[in-house]
Amino acid sequence: MKIISWNVNGLKSVINNNFKETLKKIDADIICLQETKINKETEELDFDGYYKYFYLSKKNGYSGVAIYSKIKAENVYLGMKLKNEEELDCFNDESRVITIEINDFYIVCVYVPVSNSEIRRQNYRLDFDEKFYNYIEELNNVKDVIICGDFNVCYHNRDICNLDKHKKIKLFTNEEKANFKDLLNLGFIDTYRYLHPSSNKYSYWPNGIEDRINSDWGWRLDYILVSDYLEQNIEHANILSDIRGSDHCPVQLDIMI
Repeated sequence: MKIISWNVNGLKSVINNNFKETLKKIDADIICLQETKINKETEELDFDGYYKYFYLSKKNGYSGVAIYSKIKAENVYLGMKLKNEEELDCFNDESRVITIEINDFYIVCVYVPVSNSEIRRQNYRLDFDEKFYNYIEELNNVKDVIICGDFNVCYHNRDICNLDKHKKIKLFTNEEKANFKDLLNLGFIDTYRYLHPSSNKYSYWPNGIEDRINSDWGWRLDYILVSDYLEQNIEHANILSDIRGSDHCPVQLDIMI
């Protein structure tokens, strides 16, 4: 099975920029998209050969996630469905998590919020991390889980291009990096780093950066994680930095399932 995860920074924008032709060449079985910024479904969002599952943006032009799948989902879950659902309303209002259930596993597509200089958003991000951790733990106790998404964190220095040039920029907090490591320690594998332990490829470049090869501003924010029970099933992982259309590029996993 081939899986693609991509923060498209506006699905309609990439559709106008050879999105369908690009993904037809990649021929993925599962396509997870973040930051779709779509608040209603239209025919232009159809993709031949795929079922589509959207968590539509509640704010026009903001957030949103989607999954295209060649395999019909048995169940689709919008948001994080924990036992105490009321406390999650503030997170689900931003349409950041969608989960589909297929056979013996779950596919989770997530767009983790960015923390910024506002204390309110910093706390929101840390609270989201905690609730997402709990949500994934519940799923992983039932079936194997594959998590695809923009986590908005570089948890290791090698995931930041030319770290010295970033010293004057507020990067990722220790709490955010620790939360990501806690998620891995829950029993998950960062598939790209697992197969490429010393690689220096990146999946995000700030707006306006076109020369990805020579840019000093690349970050690896996008990940595909799998339950460690699937370790022996991992076949191939890659960052498709030659694919344009967004300030992020797709990341890929081939896994035997």
